[in-house]
Amino acid sequence: MTDKQDATIAQGDEPLVIVRYDEEVAIMTLNQPRAINALSQDMLEALQAHLDDIAENKAVKAVILRSSSKHFCAGHNLKEMTARRSDADGGKSYFIELFAICSKLMQRIVTLPQPVIAEVRGIATAAGCQLVAACDLAVASQTACFATSGVNIGLFCSTPMVALSRNLTRKQSMEMLLLGDFIDAGRVHEMGLVNQVVEDETLEAQSLDMARRIAGKSSSAVKIGKEAFYKQLEMPLSDAYAYAGEVMATNMMFADAEAGIGAFIAKKEMPEWTGE
Repeated sequence: MTDKQDATIAQGDEPLVIVRYDEEVAIMTLNQPRAINALSQDMLEALQAHLDDIAENKAVKAVILRSSSKHFCAGHNLKEMTARRSDADGGKSYFIELFAICSKLMQRIVTLPQPVIAEVRGIATAAGCQLVAACDLAVASQTACFATSGVNIGLFCSTPMVALSRNLTRKQSMEMLLLGDFIDAGRVHEMGLVNQVVEDETLEAQSLDMARRIAGKSSSAVKIGKEAFYKQLEMPLSDAYAYAGEVMATNMMFADAEAGIGAFIAKKEMPEWTGE
């Protein structure tokens, strides 16, 4: 595979998002350091376009989302949003559209066939924290910090709340949402928002190791399992078990499952996965 840059949605000569490939891992890099990778409408649409492309790429088995600078993401672009207050309706129709675009992106991460790993250094604030919460896994540097700080400027982080509350307990979520304080990586790890906290200099290596380990699994099993995980979360207990049973029965029909189980029983090495 070759590196790919977004040539259509860019500021100046710099692409908003850079995508490159490390064998079966797609690495997406937020590339607007001067704006602390704020989620402008263009940035949201660039991320959406790249994820849609990756979803159709069967050669990609895992995705890493990182930044090109010392910070991950500062959330929505407040300057861009404020400029729309001069619209006839005070910007409300634009705000509704913007948050719909953002919500679509967060859901695209959840529905993506490949697992997505957030690689976080520096700050992840408001919708930037939402972006971390939306990912399937997250690795953070020791110096990373997180906040849903909208309440401090009179704008409650209502859309980040959706992803946050599906990762943390109610009281932990409300603590972040109501106080708006920055929380260090160690505490966030204890809360369950990130999987690992590592030294700054090992951050990229750790996230890539995690992605490669996922890439070494059967892609068909990972895909059906990720989809089932999020669907069953929204179901009553009995419905979740019934659904999960059907998923496992379907999974048992896969060629990879037949080959893998056969190798395990025969105490042989795992086969080369076909993704079927």
